[in-house]
Amino acid sequence: MRGLTWDHPRGYAPLERLTRLDQAGEHPYGRVPEPIRWDRQPLEGFESEPIATLAETYDVLVIDHPGLGAAVDALVPMEELFAPGELAGLRFAGRSWESYRLDGRQWALPLDAAAQVAAARQGLRVPGTWPEVAARARGARMALCLGGPHAFLMFCALTGGDFLDAAAGERALELMAELLAHANREVSLLNPIGVLDAIAAGRIDWCPLLYGYVTYPLAFSDAPAWPGGPPGSVLGGTGLAVSRRAAGRRESVRTHLLRLTSEPVQAGLFPATGGQPAAHSVWENGDGFYRDTRATLEAAWIRPRFPGYIERQRRSSAIVRDGLLAGTPPRRLLKDLHEEWRTT
Repeated sequence: MRGLTWDHPRGYAPLERLTRLDQAGEHPYGRVPEPIRWDRQPLEGFESEPIATLAETYDVLVIDHPGLGAAVDALVPMEELFAPGELAGLRFAGRSWESYRLDGRQWALPLDAAAQVAAARQGLRVPGTWPEVAARARGARMALCLGGPHAFLMFCALTGGDFLDAAAGERALELMAELLAHANREVSLLNPIGVLDAIAAGRIDWCPLLYGYVTYPLAFSDAPAWPGGPPGSVLGGTGLAVSRRAAGRRESVRTHLLRLTSEPVQAGLFPATGGQPAAHSVWENGDGFYRDTRATLEAAWIRPRFPGYIERQRRSSAIVRDGLLAGTPPRRLLKDLHEEWRTT
């Protein structure tokens, strides 16, 4: 069988470890009828390669929930693979399960859980409210995370997902412009991995909002909040989807999905190999990264999943990023965003 995951150790190391065990005839996590050969795509592939196109080549795909709307015809819903109640014992962190449910059907099982959180070098802690972040940013060695879709995703986090609300949108853009004025611009144009690498290398000291990676030896904490509100964040993570091309291998696919979402694999193999599991037990009982960012994950907003959302997200992020870099007044920038979304 062929599988596709993303090209970061968090995305491929646990899966490839299981494949090596299977090929060696070792089965500490249970036998499978046949191993999966995992290929990798860049992280940006979630935005550039439609799931439906990839499903023509792969039996099992590690996917991101915003791409579901254009992909359901190419995927097998979990209700066709598993009997009612068969997945009842599985519990996932935050709203991970809900993010892969669309039109009354479950299209993937959560594999990895993530949300935008705050990150700093060891010994520092990012302030807990956005006014405090703005005050701390003056003269600080900090950066934002605006590469790829992340300018728009930060905007969404700051608006609580209500990104078409005029008051919330203007407040968010005013804050982003203020922070960018004090930020390292070169680092701010990177994706989360690039920004985390910059913190780890000592180029900057902190970033108030980016997707967390448990593998970095940094100080992660809940995303900042507006005073009196919850942490603002957009749900990330990945799920396991099955393509229609796997129709003749359903029993084998079922076995793999059940093993990958099982407690021994999620709570044991994943952390040991650099994964970031979606299992509720890990986030509920874990310490460090999991304990310090759990509230953010639980409050994170689920993005739209209609056909065409990924492209709309890409264009919106370019509008926000380019506008901020050009010094476009927030009200005018918000008008440009509203024009982009007026047909939705």
